[in-house]
Amino acid sequence: MKPLFRIVLHVSLVLSPLQLRAAEYRVASAAEITSALRTVQPGDTLTMKNGTWTNVTILYSAFGRASAPILLRAESYGGVVITGASNLRISGRHLIVDGLLFKNGTTASGDVIEFRGSNGESDSCRLTNCSVIDFNPADSTKDYKWVSLYGTRNRVDHCYLRGKKHSGTTLVVWLSAKPNYHRIDHNYFSFRPVLYGWNGGETIRIGTSDWSMYDSFTMVEDNLFEECNGEIETISNKSCGNVYRRNTFLGCQGTLTLRHGNRAVVEGNYFDGRNAVNSGGIRIIGEDHKVFNNYITRTAGTSFKSALTIMNGVPNSPLNRYFQVKRAIVAFNTFVDNRSTFIIGAGKDSELSLAPDSCVIANNLVSTTTAPMVTLGDTPTRHTWQGNIMYGAALGIAPTSGISNVNPQLALAADGVRRPGQASPAVNAGQGSYPFVSSDMDGQARDAMPDVGADEIAQGAVVYRPLTPADVGPPKAMIVSHAIETGHGTRTARTSSLGVNYPNPFNPSTTITYAIAEGTSDSASLRVYDVLGREVAVLVNEQKPAGSYSVQWNAAGCVGGCYYARLETAGRTHTQKLLLLK
Repeated sequence: MKPLFRIVLHVSLVLSPLQLRAAEYRVASAAEITSALRTVQPGDTLTMKNGTWTNVTILYSAFGRASAPILLRAESYGGVVITGASNLRISGRHLIVDGLLFKNGTTASGDVIEFRGSNGESDSCRLTNCSVIDFNPADSTKDYKWVSLYGTRNRVDHCYLRGKKHSGTTLVVWLSAKPNYHRIDHNYFSFRPVLYGWNGGETIRIGTSDWSMYDSFTMVEDNLFEECNGEIETISNKSCGNVYRRNTFLGCQGTLTLRHGNRAVVEGNYFDGRNAVNSGGIRIIGEDHKVFNNYITRTAGTSFKSALTIMNGVPNSPLNRYFQVKRAIVAFNTFVDNRSTFIIGAGKDSELSLAPDSCVIANNLVSTTTAPMVTLGDTPTRHTWQGNIMYGAALGIAPTSGISNVNPQLALAADGVRRPGQASPAVNAGQGSYPFVSSDMDGQARDAMPDVGADEIAQGAVVYRPLTPADVGPPKAMIVSHAIETGHGTRTARTSSLGVNYPNPFNPSTTITYAIAEGTSDSASLRVYDVLGREVAVLVNEQKPAGSYSVQWNAAGCVGGCYYARLETAGRTHTQKLLLLK
C-alpha cells in the first residue's frame, strides 16, 4: 500500500533526507496496517481511522530509530474503539502506539497487548494514552494479562486500565538474563474487584519467582491505583533492583509487596486505605531494600496487610517461598491513623522460622489511637531503632532509646496530608546518616538536620503531591467521551456511599464522590449545610442510576469554616465533614 500523502515542510531550513520522506499512512483494517508496514520508514506515521475495530489482531512490527520512531496512532483520542476478540502485538525497535481504546472485549489467545511478535521482543517501544476497559472473558478463572512487557527499555505511560475481573495480572514484566530497564509511569489503574479463592489478581507484577534473583531495574513511578483489590499483592516485586516511587494508592485492599528479589527502593509513595477492609501499605521480604519518605494513612488491614510488614523467612528458602529479610532500611516515613502500623517477624511458624536480621527502623513518625503501634511476631536479630516518634497509643514493645513517645503536633494541610508544624518535636530531630534520603515526600530538599517523618519543613516549592485522576491517564477528552470516569455511572457499588472529598481542607473548590447502590435507581440528594444546619448548596437533586459519580463544589462565596455534605438516597443518609480554609 502506498502512502496517501506525504508531508514536506517548505521552510528556509535545509531538510534532512528523513524529513523529506516522512509519510502518513491512513489505515482502516489490520490487513492495511500489515501492508503499510512493508514499506514504512523511520519517522513515518500509521493513522488508524476512527470507528469500531472488531475481532482484530494488530501485528505492529517494524524498526524505527531513536531520532525517528514509527508511530501507530488513533485518528482522534477515543475515536478508535477495539472490541471483540482482539489483541495487539508490538515488536521491533523505537515504535510508539498512541490513543487506542480497548473496550468490552476479550482475547482469543495470548494477552491483550504484548511487547513481542514476529520481530522478536520489543526494544525502546512505547504504549501511551491508551485504555483497556472491561476486557474480560465470560469465565473469570481464565488467565490472561492485559499488558505483557517483554524485551528492554519499553515504556507504558498515561494509560487507563479499569475493571479487570478475571484471573491474571493486569500488567506484567517478564524477565530474561539481561535487565529490562522498563518504565511504567503516569497510568491510572482502577476498580479491580477481589478474586475470591485463587491468586493472580496483582495489578502490577515485575518478574516471577524463578527469575527473582535476576535484575530488572524497572521504574514504576507517578501512577494512581484506586480500589485495585484483586489480591493481597497490589504490586508484586519478583526481581531485583526495581524502584517504586511517587505512586498513589487509594482504597486498595492489598499492599506493595516486595515478594521475591532484592535491593528494591520504595520511595515517596502515598497510601490512603480509606479504611477499606484489608487495605495495607508495604510488605518486605528479601535483602537490602530501602523504604523511605512514604506516607501511609487509614489502612485497616492487619498481619500481612499492616501499614508496614516485615516478614519472617524460611531457612534455605526455595525461590517460590520466603527469603529472610536482611539489612532492610525503613526510614523517614509517616504513619497516621492506621489500624496496625508495624508488624515485625510476621508469619512466624515452624517453616517461617528466620526472624528479620540487621534491619534499621529510623526517623519514622507514627500517630495513631490504635494499639499496639508495634507488633513483634518474632524477635528480630541485630535490629536498630533510631530517632522514631510514636504517639497516641500503647507502643506494644518494651521502651527503647530509639523511640520517643511525644506528641508530633500534626496539622491537616490543604492537600489532606497531616504534617508537623514549626513547633513539632519532629523538626530537626532526625538521627543517623542516610545520604540517600536527600529530599522529602514533596521533593523538597532536606537540610543537615532533617525532620522526622516523610515531610521536611522547607522553603522550596512543592514538587510532588498525592495524585488525582487529573494527573494521570490519557487525555481527559478521551475519558469523558466514553464515560469512563466522571459523572456518568462509572461502575456499580454494593451500597450507596459518600466518599471523602478531595482536597480537604480546600479553597475554594473541592470534588465530592458518591455512589448509588447496585440494583437501585432512586432519587439522589446531595446538599451542603453550614454548622447551624442551614442549606448553602444543592449539588445533586435528581433520579440517578446505580454507579459512581463525582461533583465539584465551588465555595467561593462562603466564609471559611466547617461544612457538612449530606447524601440522601435509597432510604439512607450519609454525611461528610468539609473544611473550607480562607
